[in-house]
Amino acid sequence: MNKILLIIKREYLSRVKKKSFILITLLGPILMVGIMIIPIWLSMQKSEKQKIEVIDESFLFTDLIPEKDIVHFDYPPITIQQARDGFFDTDYDAILWIPKNVLNGGQKGIQLLFKKQLSNASQQHIEYSLNKMLYEVMLAKNNVNIDFIKDAKEKSTIKMFTKQLDEVGNEKNTNTGLYMGIGLVAAVMIYFFIFMYGVQVMRGVMEEKTSRIVEVILSSVKPFQLMMGKIVGVALVGLTQFLLWVILSTTLYSFAAATVLKDIDMKQIQAKEQVIKIGENLDYENMGKNEEPNEMTQLWNDFKSVDMASMLLCFLFYFLAGYLMYSAMFAAIGAAVDSEADTNQFMLPITIPLIFSFGIAQTVMQDPQGSLAVWFSMIPFTSPVVMMVRLPFGVPAWEIALSMVFLILGFLFTTWLAARIYRTGILMYGKKVSWKELGKWLFYKG
Repeated sequence: MNKILLIIKREYLSRVKKKSFILITLLGPILMVGIMIIPIWLSMQKSEKQKIEVIDESFLFTDLIPEKDIVHFDYPPITIQQARDGFFDTDYDAILWIPKNVLNGGQKGIQLLFKKQLSNASQQHIEYSLNKMLYEVMLAKNNVNIDFIKDAKEKSTIKMFTKQLDEVGNEKNTNTGLYMGIGLVAAVMIYFFIFMYGVQVMRGVMEEKTSRIVEVILSSVKPFQLMMGKIVGVALVGLTQFLLWVILSTTLYSFAAATVLKDIDMKQIQAKEQVIKIGENLDYENMGKNEEPNEMTQLWNDFKSVDMASMLLCFLFYFLAGYLMYSAMFAAIGAAVDSEADTNQFMLPITIPLIFSFGIAQTVMQDPQGSLAVWFSMIPFTSPVVMMVRLPFGVPAWEIALSMVFLILGFLFTTWLAARIYRTGILMYGKKVSWKELGKWLFYKG
């Protein structure tokens, strides 16, 4: 046991001291927080107001297109040709030309001419406003009651809230889209962690084998001890990196929230104060008792319904157990070959179950309690990914426990197989190994 601990220490320290490990550990959280913060920060920046010159030959929209803080409309009494001729002598960013026959199918001829590309928000606002106004004009032209149409739309719009009911009658908010996102993110992380650190084990074994250092090491330790020490050492490296990413990402996000995003917090405080002022004048007795929460509040409530502590614990278990099972096989491959080019024929059969489990993740998310999802969350080769996809939707405790037991048994079995291959292959040089040869190594005695 002491020899395995020494190998674990050597593998761990030799990797965490590398510049590449330190660089990736530091850059990872910065990139992750940047992906979250930059879009929010950019959305806070006010776009430059764009001026639009409207040539309305139909006279239906003159002075009626709603203004926004990003776009302003002017309606000069000139023709489209005059507007085009003097366009570059004005400070207008675009010309909006509405033809006179717009009610008779001429809406396809509406044109937006610009000097430089307008912002997407401005274009969407113009298009939405014209469509809405034209729709109402067409209804009024045909003597249709616009207020009746609006009322019918509002009353016929249904928003269905999903809740899970347990045996004692307690309700729990659910959000399928949110659960799919959480499960998919967890599955992707496990998928890449297993590949990334499993390949590190394989390359480490190949380097020691080709440099003949392993011959010196094996004079002091058994092949199984060397393999287990290397696998566990790299696993601890991966766990260390993951925990550092969590800590650094949380710290960076907290710092960004206190500096870059402080304006958002101030706006939220002001909004709350405004709500309080409005609330003082509300007649609560006449208000509906089933007011719907806004989308962000509903999303946050749904997020709180996920047991994140259990998710994190399960993530750590499936990450470590899945890694240990696959890395044992990666170590066996590294011991069987002499160069990385020879690994392709052996890696594909090993990685197919992992790739397949990620491929069926979409099907599992559509029916997380179906027989397909249940069976593949039990099979050790696919359970690390499939179970993480299922967990946010709620999985019975006995299924999780059974899946974990099967995964541990799968790890023990694959480790036994890998050790049989490893003990022979680690000292085999200059020979192209086939699957038939690997089969023979499993039954060698000694």
